[in-house]
Amino acid sequence: MFGLLNDNPVAAKAGITIQRPADEVFRFIGVDFFRNYPRWSPEVIELKPMTPGEVRLGTLARQVRVDQGNRSESSFKVTVFEPASRIRFEGVSNPYVCDYLLDGESTGTATRVVFTFELLRLELYMRPFEKLIRIAIQDGAERTVRNIKRLIEAEAAALASQ
Repeated sequence: MFGLLNDNPVAAKAGITIQRPADEVFRFIGVDFFRNYPRWSPEVIELKPMTPGEVRLGTLARQVRVDQGNRSESSFKVTVFEPASRIRFEGVSNPYVCDYLLDGESTGTATRVVFTFELLRLELYMRPFEKLIRIAIQDGAERTVRNIKRLIEAEAAALASQ
């Protein structure tokens, strides 16, 4: 009744082409994740690695976010780490997935980034608001890829002008 027993994920996908090679885009998103993630996702007010060393398969982290006035904490793990190709994070404390798929063009000068976010389960009290949640998640996915593009291309331009 009213879809309250529906347990389908709430997902969003957004893509953008960044005028930089795939290895550079991956370095920004994956290798330098702890430095750059709060820059492209300003909702992140705290981010801490829970695993020492560089970002790699199995890296654990904890974040605090404030999304539309709602504060949340979660821990997550790197479950795919394929240089210049893909990085995927899965929630450990909450059921979500963030996936960044990179497709470098044959010329090596541009990279298509497709970002997917899936909220794997909605709490019962949130289910009546599923449509609004879907809209917010889609808006967030689109903002994420635009922010990543803007930051990467601005950094490249700044380096080129030096």
